[in-house]
Amino acid sequence: MPDHRDDTPDGSPELSVVMPCLNEADTLATCIEKAQRAVREAGIHAEIIVADNGSTDGSQRIAEGLGARVVPVAEKGYGSALMGGIAAARGRYVIMGDADDSYDFLDIPRFVDGLREGSELVQGCRLPAGGGRVMPGAMPFLHRWIGNPMLSAMVRRMFRSPIRDVYCGMRGFTKRLYGELNLRCTGMEFATEMIIKASLTDRRIAQIPIVLHPDGRQTHAPHLKTFRDGWRTIRFFLMTSPRWLFLIPGGLLILAGIAGYLLALPGVRVAGIAFDAHTLLVASLAILLGSQSVLFAIFTKTFAVAEGLLPPDPRLDRFFKVFNLERGLVLSLLALVTGLGLLVGATNQWRLQGFGPMDYASTMRLVIPGVTLTALAIQMILSSFFVSILGMRRL
Repeated sequence: MPDHRDDTPDGSPELSVVMPCLNEADTLATCIEKAQRAVREAGIHAEIIVADNGSTDGSQRIAEGLGARVVPVAEKGYGSALMGGIAAARGRYVIMGDADDSYDFLDIPRFVDGLREGSELVQGCRLPAGGGRVMPGAMPFLHRWIGNPMLSAMVRRMFRSPIRDVYCGMRGFTKRLYGELNLRCTGMEFATEMIIKASLTDRRIAQIPIVLHPDGRQTHAPHLKTFRDGWRTIRFFLMTSPRWLFLIPGGLLILAGIAGYLLALPGVRVAGIAFDAHTLLVASLAILLGSQSVLFAIFTKTFAVAEGLLPPDPRLDRFFKVFNLERGLVLSLLALVTGLGLLVGATNQWRLQGFGPMDYASTMRLVIPGVTLTALAIQMILSSFFVSILGMRRL
């Protein structure tokens, strides 16, 4: 392979290898030596950075003794350590990998080849679905057969990502891409946040199969906690996808509420079951909750894009062109007038009965829709102003 050191006229390395480190004295030397051998044999101008997150076992001395650059990172967390190391990286490309000897740093040239060929993110894949291989004892049963496949499938479905192994910690990317993604997560979600944002912004992503080896550490257990970090990942998925957290559930609730109205207003019987005023109440609840959930989806998406948490979305731009403040107010006022009209009609029926006992099954067919429309109208008026405030940067 040709030597690419002339590609950086200012003398900075082409590649920075970043290893997050928290008490990795058992395996750190092996990882550094493999990385050094890989870049030396491939003729890659590289630096090796150990992003130390407060080790107390002498990991820093080991790294410095082997010629690696130690970058102390005070803020705790896997993502924090990587952020600190990547911020200090001088290379055009960055390859990150854990310092527990589970990843083979001799694979570095394969990642660099992908980056040189134009990929912005080259993700390793340990799972057989992507051609990878997990050595016996290298991955817990729940992680291999349930956690990783499930979370990876969620990323592919929710964020249109091509990645088969979302949790693989060995990957390469351009320093430019990293700067543009504006990553925020300081914990284990850092790795998935990178993939999600790269997928949402249609970056050039490649995937290469790798082998996962058993963790070489003997003095302490792995830092990854199955249920804690699994839940944090799912939580992050939902937080970065208002469509799945708010929009789709809200839309389904609204549809269920409309179906309830279609059955209850005319008093339909299905298989001997009578749908009456009580059905209207439940249907109204579904519509109110569903509409609130849909509005939350709009609020969340607008805020996330405005603050740079999510990339711009053309669908949001189209939404603001159609549903601006003025049109929202007009629709809200129409609903308010209709709702109040129904309530006035119900009051008039009560008046005609001398304000005495009434046929509630009949009267509720006016009162319940009237109350529902009135509540929806007020909710829409307030929400129209609020979403307009959130979207002011976009106008």
